[in-house]
Amino acid sequence: MATYRYAKKLSVLLISLSGIGISVTAQAVPSFARQTGMACIACHTQFPELTPFGRQFKLNGYVVDNLRQVSASSLSQRDLLLLNQIPPLSLMFQGSVTRTNKSLPDSALTGALAQNGQVQFPQQVSLFYAGRLAPKMGAFIQMTYDAGSGSWGMDNTDIRFADRYQSPLTPNDPLVWGFTLNNNPSVEDVWNSTPAWGFPYGTPSAAPGSVASPLLDGTLAGDVGGLGAYVWWNNWLYAEVSAYRTARQGATGITGQGPLDSGDSNVISGLSPYWRIAAEKDWGSNSWEAGFSGIDTKLLPGNGVALEGPTNNFNDVSFDTQYQWITDTQAITLQGRYIHEDQTLNAAFASGGASNLKDKLNELRLTAAYLYNHELGGTFGFFNTTGTSDALLYPQGAAYSGSASNSPDTQGYIAELDYLPWLNTKFSLQYTMYTKFNGGSSNYDGLGRNASDNNTLYLLGWFNF
Repeated sequence: MATYRYAKKLSVLLISLSGIGISVTAQAVPSFARQTGMACIACHTQFPELTPFGRQFKLNGYVVDNLRQVSASSLSQRDLLLLNQIPPLSLMFQGSVTRTNKSLPDSALTGALAQNGQVQFPQQVSLFYAGRLAPKMGAFIQMTYDAGSGSWGMDNTDIRFADRYQSPLTPNDPLVWGFTLNNNPSVEDVWNSTPAWGFPYGTPSAAPGSVASPLLDGTLAGDVGGLGAYVWWNNWLYAEVSAYRTARQGATGITGQGPLDSGDSNVISGLSPYWRIAAEKDWGSNSWEAGFSGIDTKLLPGNGVALEGPTNNFNDVSFDTQYQWITDTQAITLQGRYIHEDQTLNAAFASGGASNLKDKLNELRLTAAYLYNHELGGTFGFFNTTGTSDALLYPQGAAYSGSASNSPDTQGYIAELDYLPWLNTKFSLQYTMYTKFNGGSSNYDGLGRNASDNNTLYLLGWFNF
């Protein structure tokens, strides 16, 4: 049976099964294939980009499987236990080579240059648990080895409970509702136009990046813990509210395991609320989504200062959209995201860390991707970050990371070619070209470095098994 038609029928099956209390699961890793006996293309165009069927799986709680279960129920037939006999585990390995147009300056010797052509083997290794935890509850839990620090730590994690309500008055308007416990605002989202799962899916860690990005674009990733509630109505309307607190890995404090104190930095004061609303329309081989999200965060600076008093406040509002056309042999994805951030820097302004009390930051990302026969793909992206000039927030004088114009403005393009010899293996050749970096095109740091010197060639091998 053709892949796309198969996925559409499975989507109908998922809705039917969840309606009568039988669950079925989806993951972005091979754990899902092991559980269900279905190939990765049921849920993904190319990993980690989800199809409409993959989004349904995630929204319904990661709980479908085709494995033998250890189960128990009460006298009233309430499920007390539903556990896979074999844990749905999988492993991801990434190795890479990164080369910038001009070598970066040496970190210790003035005037010397670092080695160019950095080999990272591995760049990253991750262990996943992805699947059922209990009746109506599933999880995507990622533990990652970071080559930079040489240590393991928690990565993207989403634990969720999902159930279904069918009103007898509106039998054709199903409602999925649930709760999510996660560590990265937007990691629980099902569209790849949001920051946590957005393009580029593989990024070079041995290359420079812009001096600034909005808080919503990954700044809190892995650094917080949050609880949220969501609804998915009539297979087209999604709404969510969540609240986050700082949950930092490696923070010791006076007891050796916390609480957070002045030795930490950028600690959330109170709760940081996050909201999300989106709508998706599916027809034939097409799907289109448009949505808004936002987060309001007050950060205590810490870093030697008691965790009290003035805060730095960040209010982010984002618009995102995604269009997909998926057939048996081809897939096209178009994505766009715009984030506007208002900053009120009470603490930084008072302590001399910012020139302005109020700053703004804007980020635009546009992406177009094509995949042929689940084997050959290409993606082209545009990014543009603009913001208020601030002499203390974006200072001069630092080699390659400084800004002679005290500006965060950065602009450029990303082109990527992908080859997938097998559905769980991907080789990517990616080139990032900067037309502006930290406020300038030439001599942007005041020390002779041009934006084009940071152009980056990146070769990535990505294996999931």
